[in-house]
Amino acid sequence: MSLRHTYTLIAPFYDAMLARATRAARQHSLAALPAEAGRVLLAGVGTGLDLPHLPPRHHYVGLDLTHAMLRRALPRVGAVDFVPVQGDAQCLPFASGSFDSAVLHLILAVVPQPAHCFAEIARVVKPGGSVLVFDKFLRRGQPALLRRLANPLVRRVATRLDVVFEDLLREAPELALEHDQPALAGGWFRMIRLRRI
Repeated sequence: MSLRHTYTLIAPFYDAMLARATRAARQHSLAALPAEAGRVLLAGVGTGLDLPHLPPRHHYVGLDLTHAMLRRALPRVGAVDFVPVQGDAQCLPFASGSFDSAVLHLILAVVPQPAHCFAEIARVVKPGGSVLVFDKFLRRGQPALLRRLANPLVRRVATRLDVVFEDLLREAPELALEHDQPALAGGWFRMIRLRRI
């Protein structure tokens, strides 16, 4: 089953699974958006759970792989300047240096090739721009036997359980780590802030 098909099917249930559990972490992560107005990419905007927490000063482009997710995001737009775009976060349909900032909430552990997604984000964010990440990651060398055993099945349905953030960072040398803190589930979920060099 393709990722597009899977997320079309789970779109109606996505909020029930994630909205309450991730609300505080999303708010905390988005509070790190720059004070000055800019163009912000929401990569993997999904059903728009980030939208109610966005500061109104920015222009937002919300990209998602499926029309079903984008359709559910639109009622949450509110007063922010928001444009939905259907597309693949692993091959972004934007010119290099198009954005002042990017937000990657729960997308790197979903896409089949997270390193491609991360490299694409580094390409489209301007030098000096910020990248905010909230997702689940293994630590390098962490055994996590149950997660690794479940990963072959779970990754075919909805999400990966084996992504190591430090491996992604090594593949995108243009992104410099500024902040990294545990967010949920005993540090399995992390909030990360990077700067585009």
